[in-house]
Amino acid sequence: MKIRLACRGRDDHVSDFCGFFRARCHRSALLGDLLFRALVIGAAFLAASTLVGCGGGKSSQPARVSRTAKVWRVPALVDRSNVYAADAAGKLSRVVRRDPALVYVPNSLSNTVYVISQRTLKIVRRFPVETRPQHVVPAYDLKTLYVTSDLGNSLQPINPATGKRSGSPIPVADPYNLYFTPDGHYAITVAELLKRLDFRNPHTMRLAFSLPVPTCPGVDHADFSADGRYMYVSCEYLGAMIEIDLSRHRVIHTLNLTPKPASPQDVKLSPDGKILYVADQDRGGLWEIDARRFAVIGFLPTGKGAHGLYPSRDARVLYVSNRIAGTISVVSFATRQVMHTWSLGSSSPDMGGVSADGKTLWLSGRYNSEVYVIDTRTGRLRARIPVGSGPHGLSVWPQPGRYSLGHTGILR
Repeated sequence: MKIRLACRGRDDHVSDFCGFFRARCHRSALLGDLLFRALVIGAAFLAASTLVGCGGGKSSQPARVSRTAKVWRVPALVDRSNVYAADAAGKLSRVVRRDPALVYVPNSLSNTVYVISQRTLKIVRRFPVETRPQHVVPAYDLKTLYVTSDLGNSLQPINPATGKRSGSPIPVADPYNLYFTPDGHYAITVAELLKRLDFRNPHTMRLAFSLPVPTCPGVDHADFSADGRYMYVSCEYLGAMIEIDLSRHRVIHTLNLTPKPASPQDVKLSPDGKILYVADQDRGGLWEIDARRFAVIGFLPTGKGAHGLYPSRDARVLYVSNRIAGTISVVSFATRQVMHTWSLGSSSPDMGGVSADGKTLWLSGRYNSEVYVIDTRTGRLRARIPVGSGPHGLSVWPQPGRYSLGHTGILR
């Protein structure tokens, strides 16, 4: 039976509800996470956007889009030569200084969040969340953490001052990931299945408008230019990147990554703002992209399944998790070369972050139901902490910085 909804109404909530309904309807027919991914990849290669049994293959239309030019007030960089200068060890904002040092682990297959003490390395709390939590994301103002549940079509707020859930889940269509514009005006939920970016009120998550990205199947991860005017987004299933002008809310460039296969994942800007590093799990390394020209200038092999990217607190190196190889590559920003490779043994290092003092790298073990605690001075694996099934985008909290751009903790 096909059901069609009138999703072109003027009310913001109508568009959001339609996206919510379509996501639920489509996903209820899936047999599991692997089947879901296979179907989406197949659709990308066929250049189609098919919603099984739900009708309507196109992304929802923008809800009452305002094209009025806004005045950008992105906070000035602390150091123009280093976008991460505000993220140095110990530079905690007054907002987060009293927050307990915890690690929040979303377990995608067991639909739970585990909370780990950074001091004792013990699990101090567990709580259930909606279906398939993907990432734990700090809000722009650093006062809330959000658990993004894409199959559950919701964001679960967490109070970082207590480490506990704060209120009920917020209904949001298909939130695989969550970002914030550098001026703090919008939250951006990454609706991977719906192939769109939803711009929302950063406090209430009420939908302002949607930006369809039909040419970016597998829209996943992102970072922003040094001046905050542009957003760079990976298209996992197409093997491409897109550049978005945030002042015009428009995709202005598409960069096809060749040769294939290519499967871009996490995205990070170099400290000087000149190079974008993009992890590619199929090619086992990092694409190097000139941020100004939006053109590939190199490729750096790191290891099979290159996935997550995390700058050190002194902004000298980039930690790369190689999920299939079970290793961490330490890349020098200055030389653009791999300095060290740390082996974790049997493991699947995925997403995570660096502790506030810079001494510890925390990563989820996606296929091993564990979390890895790594000494950044030596590369020694300090601990393996058993968690739920399918741990993914864990967040280390608190982190230094003045404001959050999203994901598991991109702060500036």
